[in-house]
Amino acid sequence: MLRIIKSKVKIPVYVMIRPRGADFCYTADEVAVMKEDIKMLKENGADGIVFGVLLPNGEIDCTLTKELIDVSAPLPVTFHRAFDMCQDLEKGLEQLISLGVQRVLTSGGDSTCLEGLPQLEKLVKQANGRIIVVPGGGINERNVDRILTGCKATEFHGSCRSSVESSMKYRNSSVTMGASFHPPEFTTKVTCSTRVEKMLKIAKCTSC
Repeated sequence: MLRIIKSKVKIPVYVMIRPRGADFCYTADEVAVMKEDIKMLKENGADGIVFGVLLPNGEIDCTLTKELIDVSAPLPVTFHRAFDMCQDLEKGLEQLISLGVQRVLTSGGDSTCLEGLPQLEKLVKQANGRIIVVPGGGINERNVDRILTGCKATEFHGSCRSSVESSMKYRNSSVTMGASFHPPEFTTKVTCSTRVEKMLKIAKCTSC
């Protein structure tokens, strides 16, 4: 997938390393998978690596983070929203800075950036240019201006998703693929270029 994406876009492609869903405390086997994935992605043109790892007590797993940074080198590293599950965001931010992480993706320790806006503002101020705090979580065309203005962030993350109906004509409604809580079988979530363009336009006006 990465090779195909790289052949079609000119922007940097940062790839997230996530061996499974659920929490961010990984087993030795899962860590081994993460390291191998990073090596393979580096060989195939990744421009940056995104991951997040925690200890059982809710602190940043600094030892493992350093190991993954070393495997990722010389590519830049972003610590993803595992950060929002930390018990102490201010301490966690300082740890990431000391480890040499370039970016941290966060909603300010809340479900969405709007809810976590006061904390996002504190984190951007605390970072003081030593790390890029990237707001992410529930950002859309209606709130991106308020969020960027409110926390003074210079970057943001948004999925800009839209739904696309399946091209399947025959649909067997008796069968579901997955667990009891499953997404619609005949709808796909894709990134909408129109939404991306609109949000970028708003963000650029905000920074003027």
